[in-house]
Amino acid sequence: MIAALDLGLKLNIARCFAGLDCRIAVIGAGSSAEDIRALRPDGLFLSNGPGDPDAVSGAIAVVAELARELPTFGICLGHQILALALGAKTYKMKFGHHGGNQPVIDLASKTVEITSQNHGFAVDGDSLPGDLRVTHMNLNDNTVEGIEHRHLPVFSVQYHPEASPGPHDAAPQFRRFLELIAGPGGGGGDVYDQLPALKDGALGS
Repeated sequence: MIAALDLGLKLNIARCFAGLDCRIAVIGAGSSAEDIRALRPDGLFLSNGPGDPDAVSGAIAVVAELARELPTFGICLGHQILALALGAKTYKMKFGHHGGNQPVIDLASKTVEITSQNHGFAVDGDSLPGDLRVTHMNLNDNTVEGIEHRHLPVFSVQYHPEASPGPHDAAPQFRRFLELIAGPGGGGGDVYDQLPALKDGALGS
């Protein structure tokens, strides 16, 4: 079961998880880490939502704590909150990204996805701590479109893989999340056990 932190969650996100035979429990943005732990989830999902991520300080603190324990996947605002929780910074864009035709490159595979986006803030790539790396970039303006932790099953994307109607190029991100949960370190397993320093200190050190 996935605990989905509702920062403005869209119904189609639930449909995407259901389509992969995955149950989700939608929890309020003001939920505490203890509230989420009580559900005994296999992973933590951070939804899309509006506005300035720095204003959601409570959620940032909760994510900073739980990303040490659970596989975590964020999109849109959830991506920005995850970055802040891991020690990076965000900034307000001059115009933002709006529309269903934003080209994004996967830096590992060199494939280009056409994505749906609607946001006015972005993650500052120069602020990423050593344990984070950029995974996706916007081909129009070279802004950060995805990050991942180098050691933990934790990642996020700026765009909307749940977009309906389309484009659907990014839909496999949901399956990637479930594969991380099922793989080594999923559900708080071996990867977390092998990194005791991360349990007591900042993830983005």
